[in-house]
Amino acid sequence: RLDQDAALRLRIKAIAAVRIRYGQRRIHVLLRREGWQVNIKRVARLYREEGLAIRTKTPRRRRAAVVRETPAQPTAANQSWAMDFMHDVLADGTKIRLLTIVDIFSRESVALEAAYGFKAPQVVDVLRRASAERGIPQRIRCDNGPEFVSLHLDQWAHWNRVQLDFSRPGRPSDNGFCESFNNRVRQELLNPTWFRSLEEARRQAAEWRLDYNTNHPHSSLGDLSPEEFARHAKNKPN
Repeated sequence: RLDQDAALRLRIKAIAAVRIRYGQRRIHVLLRREGWQVNIKRVARLYREEGLAIRTKTPRRRRAAVVRETPAQPTAANQSWAMDFMHDVLADGTKIRLLTIVDIFSRESVALEAAYGFKAPQVVDVLRRASAERGIPQRIRCDNGPEFVSLHLDQWAHWNRVQLDFSRPGRPSDNGFCESFNNRVRQELLNPTWFRSLEEARRQAAEWRLDYNTNHPHSSLGDLSPEEFARHAKNKPN
């Protein structure tokens, strides 16, 4: 049986795709403006039949996100970073968070920041400071936490031409390099240490990061420290 409403269905779907916050009544108004002789009941029926009533969540702009694919292994520092959050408590029971950023190629700790809590603007501030010290990365791997899927981070990444590579839900292995680094932070810094204050946590985190980058031997790097490996790779002839 020929659908007498085929053209009207297509037009309703086209309007709904462009005007994502318009419901059936506003779409009806636009149709009448375009010259469609149709009442609200007919529009409402077609609106429901096309499943448009379930559009309750507004799509968010993601300019810098890349389609999930098997990423190529980086061949130089600053090609790909990975970042994640960790949790700990002070001696008085106050909860703190740590933002960890690691260079996937050299295994260098790009940032290890402690705070009572992080919001998207603070994450962007850490990335700005790290980029000012060592340059802007080409890609950053991260999970789908609210601080990472925020508009603030997306805008920073877009304007700096950084691709955001989000992990698949329930797949922590997508960000395995940062998971491995976080495990080292937990074993060598957080578990053995009681921090009496946030300032002490920040100070010891900075000291540990410096020692890790300059002295920690990595078996995957030929027993070189991250900074030694990055220096050798930079000086190696092509």
